[in-house]
Amino acid sequence: MEPSSANTGFIQQQPIIKNQFHEDVSLQRIAKLYLPPTLLSSATPEISQLGDAVLHPQILDWITDSERNVPYLRGSGRDAFGRPSSKQELIVTEGWRKLQEFGFANGVVAINYDPAFASKNGPYARLIQFMRCHLWEASCANTLCPAAMQDGAARLLQRHLTTPKLAGNLSETEKRVFRNAYEHLTSRDPRYTWTSGQWMTERAGGSDVSQTETVAVYDPFPTTTDSEQVPLASKQENIPLGPWSISGFKWFSSATDSQMTILLAKTRPGMGVSAFFAPMRRWNPDLVSPTGGERGGTELNGITISRLKNKFGTVGLPTAELELKGMRGWLIGKEGEGIKEISTILNITRVHTTVSSMGYLGRGIGVAKAYALVREAGVGKGRRLPLYKHPLHMRTLANLTSEYHGLMLLTFYTLYILGLDEHRSSTTTTTSPDTPQTPLTPPPSLVPHLLRTLSSLHKSFICHSCVPLSFACMESLGGVGYLVNSESEHLNLSRIFRDACVGAIWEGTTDVLASDTVRALKHPAVGKEGVQALDWFVGEGLKGGEGGEVERIKTVWEGLKRRLERGKQEELLPEARGLTHRLAEMLIAVLWVVDARVRPGREVEGMKRRWMAKHGFGPGSCGDREEEVKVEGDGLELDLAIVYGEGGPKGIVEGGSVPGVSKL
Repeated sequence: MEPSSANTGFIQQQPIIKNQFHEDVSLQRIAKLYLPPTLLSSATPEISQLGDAVLHPQILDWITDSERNVPYLRGSGRDAFGRPSSKQELIVTEGWRKLQEFGFANGVVAINYDPAFASKNGPYARLIQFMRCHLWEASCANTLCPAAMQDGAARLLQRHLTTPKLAGNLSETEKRVFRNAYEHLTSRDPRYTWTSGQWMTERAGGSDVSQTETVAVYDPFPTTTDSEQVPLASKQENIPLGPWSISGFKWFSSATDSQMTILLAKTRPGMGVSAFFAPMRRWNPDLVSPTGGERGGTELNGITISRLKNKFGTVGLPTAELELKGMRGWLIGKEGEGIKEISTILNITRVHTTVSSMGYLGRGIGVAKAYALVREAGVGKGRRLPLYKHPLHMRTLANLTSEYHGLMLLTFYTLYILGLDEHRSSTTTTTSPDTPQTPLTPPPSLVPHLLRTLSSLHKSFICHSCVPLSFACMESLGGVGYLVNSESEHLNLSRIFRDACVGAIWEGTTDVLASDTVRALKHPAVGKEGVQALDWFVGEGLKGGEGGEVERIKTVWEGLKRRLERGKQEELLPEARGLTHRLAEMLIAVLWVVDARVRPGREVEGMKRRWMAKHGFGPGSCGDREEEVKVEGDGLELDLAIVYGEGGPKGIVEGGSVPGVSKL
């Protein structure tokens, strides 16, 4: 018997990660549940192509580069003679830039603002956009973070440019400035496309923006007829700087390499915060190059990068502390109504954050599934079997898949409601050629109230839930899952887990958003409408249903509704996390019933039954969690069908390999 060495003996076959658009059983169900057949058919080729592209070896190499070569500041010190640097520059790696350019070119944001795409897909445009983001997330090295704020800023500027009442309040110059920014934000040309910052967080308040210490002063430039003397943001495009001078300190900026930002500042004592648009750079005609030559160039717009943050995850994403001194900007909306304006962005960035958490989890499950096909483990007496033939391992993956699908149901229903809301108020709204398969399309009057509740609830529950589930994916690979697999980037679940953890923190922590959900449902003006929207959802989703499962969901909802209607806000806030998360579970339970009714099958019934039992909707539970109830046929065959789809894993030959597929 020959001893093994570093290069001889047993070496594990590499798992093969295939196109997740086709391999992700949950994503396929979601697409068929929420998208009309003709729209799904027309969108499938492009989404499928993206599903292949995000797993290309070049993409994986760029991820590794962005993780190894983290952003840094150049020019933040002094030269050899003690003079402070006249030019501060943020340096990001080529991998980060290339991944960002890939996202631009593939329209991860721009597709939603394409007039032809919006006209064709109407309220389903967001669903298609975020199916694409779902596939891209785990390969983008967090370039979708600034893209999320790019999306939110585009939507905010779109509202002000196309809503007659808002557009009527803009001067011709403001329209030109906002239109220019909007065109940059919605471009697919990497040379032209902008991302945006979203500067809210400060040291004093964190998520409480009422404690903002940044101050904006209206200080317009003197009127002049000499165009050369007008201070410009861009000389090439002849875009002027804004009349507001903004100074302060922003504690977190997660899009430090962006070309613009939307930020909050106070304009006068006793008034709420206001929202502003500002370019990151401005034209300085007197700027002198260190190498000589003609005068003139761009510089940061009154911004100093104080330092870059050192983080647990998202290491390729440049996050900074920023000092603002005389940053020039433009007021968006009315003074004191910044929260109202920024909420448009938050609705977008929060769904991006939730989809990112789900994208990480989806990739993690994809890796776990692929690993189970090639890794063997002992079953006693010297016998070894692939993990997909181990009942306990497959039960674990099946239960993980069921949890994932429940979260997917709520995630993409929220996106559907977001699309309905955007196209309800848009001047370019068109009617979809098909009727949606899901019956849960609310009356127009309920859409904004349902969205207001879901906008905080979905992120509070889903991002928090994804952290332990993403860890479970990593755990399913054993020690290999814990490694930083930069040499096998497609298996790097440690990176995915670290990045997934941030979802429960930024854009509002779990508790902040749970409290916001309670405040929305107890709001003296519109809180009752929010409860009524949820009541409609439960009634419509369970319509025609019967049996213990339906009755248990109704019982849970009636109990929650009583607490919301009778409890005072100050009494409910200490219970906000539990209350909000139970609401989320109840909504998911209704969506399970709808999903199983629209597309019945043994796999979805098995997943639904197990999920209901775990989350307190099972037989005899009366809302309390209990152990799963066993039924005939509830074994390995069903688990394989849940994880890999009907019929179990496809194309398996002796040794656990998959023919006809080359390794990454």
